Amino acid sequence: MTHNSLKSCLQILALAGITLSCSTTDSVTPVSYPGKATAASPKILFTTSAGVKIMNGGYGSALVPDPKQEGVFYLLTDRGPNTDGPLTNSKVFPLAGFTPQIGKFKLEGDSLKLIQTIELKDASGNKMTGLPNPAGLGGTGEIALDLNNVTLNSDPNGVDSEGLVVMKDGSFWVSDEYGPHIVHLDATGKTIEKINPFSGARALPKVLAKRKVNRGMEGLAITPDEKTLVGIMQSPLINPSAAAVKDSRVIRVVTLDIASGTTKQYAYLMDNTSMTGASEITAITNTTFLVIERDGNYLETGKTAPAKLIYKIDLSNATDISDAENKDSGKLINGKTIDQLSETELQTAGIKPVTKSLVADVVKVIPTYPHDKVEGIAIISPTLIAISNDDDFGVTDVNKAFAQKILPSTNTVDRNTIYFIKLSTPLK
Repeated sequence: MTHNSLKSCLQILALAGITLSCSTTDSVTPVSYPGKATAASPKILFTTSAGVKIMNGGYGSALVPDPKQEGVFYLLTDRGPNTDGPLTNSKVFPLAGFTPQIGKFKLEGDSLKLIQTIELKDASGNKMTGLPNPAGLGGTGEIALDLNNVTLNSDPNGVDSEGLVVMKDGSFWVSDEYGPHIVHLDATGKTIEKINPFSGARALPKVLAKRKVNRGMEGLAITPDEKTLVGIMQSPLINPSAAAVKDSRVIRVVTLDIASGTTKQYAYLMDNTSMTGASEITAITNTTFLVIERDGNYLETGKTAPAKLIYKIDLSNATDISDAENKDSGKLINGKTIDQLSETELQTAGIKPVTKSLVADVVKVIPTYPHDKVEGIAIISPTLIAISNDDDFGVTDVNKAFAQKILPSTNTVDRNTIYFIKLSTPLK
């Protein structure tokens, strides 16, 4: 197949909302996307004394199609299984040596087969952990404990990975909920560069260090021209204090020009303060993106339907809210931080948030969607998108102890699943 005929093949299929694999021999192999596909038989990492099984699921914090192989996806774990501990602001890590990782999965019917695991490593090639960073280097103030409530050391290279980008050269970018950090990794998972608000030749804006604990840079995207990284914070920053932003709907979108290191920031307005916030972002064009905005509720009989919403946002007419002085507080408007401002106050200050329009209400499109989380999103074609859940390694926190994570509507243990959603209106 010639280059032009291959390109024509892909364009025609994309417009039709069908994704096929075009070979170099004029043959076309269909990739059939089911309504959903679930990870098959995850390995058991640990069984607690109470019989709770911790699985090597945990994938689903991010979802990216392989740029070279149809029906193959990269999914990302977070920092690893944990539960609230007995001390204030403490977390119990039963597997302190767990390495956050990228799983490469192949679609086989309605199952996802794990075909490769890429563990995240520091610049020296040592495996990273998911343990909290020390103060001054991205620390959240969390105290890490083992199962015997013995304090664990902090880890300056620890990462609570949440956002994932796969580059055409095979390298990865990962964003996290600690620092926040954005880490560039080679194809083996080894760190090439780490960018954060604290150190290094290139840095993120200092104000991002005021992220709420466990609500850092939850999503990360790359523009189609591969020139700009686009991250989204999960929640309003604690800026200047939790009390001051308790009614805030302002979430920050951050862009990073890869070549120059220049950053810009934009305001994204959550629907309401009951939302957990933004879970992921992926690019449609260089200025338009899909964003997941959600709550943390399950589908349960007799309760209000959960909110799992997919919006298209546009940065092209939004106001850059960067602070030229790069103060810890960020830009101030009449003595207030951007994060304190109401929608009316933003308008009065001449600040235009990103525009947003609803693309899909997940619970309406998938009325049986059983999970509390939607954390990954990918575009397969202009009329087909995919979403993934974070199954939290099959466990949850009940009274500061591990319990099996049982989905209320199905009475089954949560599992990593990709759902495929057909769109009536093509993305453009």
